[in-house]
Amino acid sequence: MGQPVKKVKLEVETDPKRLVRYCCGANIYITGSDPELKPDSEYPEWLWTLRLDRRPPDLSELDPEDYPYWRRLRKLTLRRKNQLRKVDKIK
Repeated sequence: MGQPVKKVKLEVETDPKRLVRYCCGANIYITGSDPELKPDSEYPEWLWTLRLDRRPPDLSELDPEDYPYWRRLRKLTLRRKNQLRKVDKIK
């Protein structure tokens, strides 16, 4: 067996001016610096419409003509059936 890998403790940036001007933590190289943030107009429009919620989308947000809608519906249906089976077993 090999040696366990040591966890590297990263420093947290606390300078408010640096947090506003740079994308802290985006530099993955040993040398170099974090990229400077640009004005909002420099970024593509789709960037501002990304879902930030980690929960899966509701059925009302999905299009019934697409595969993700039916996959989500199947998952919800199976979950509901399993819950009903649990209730039947308890009685």
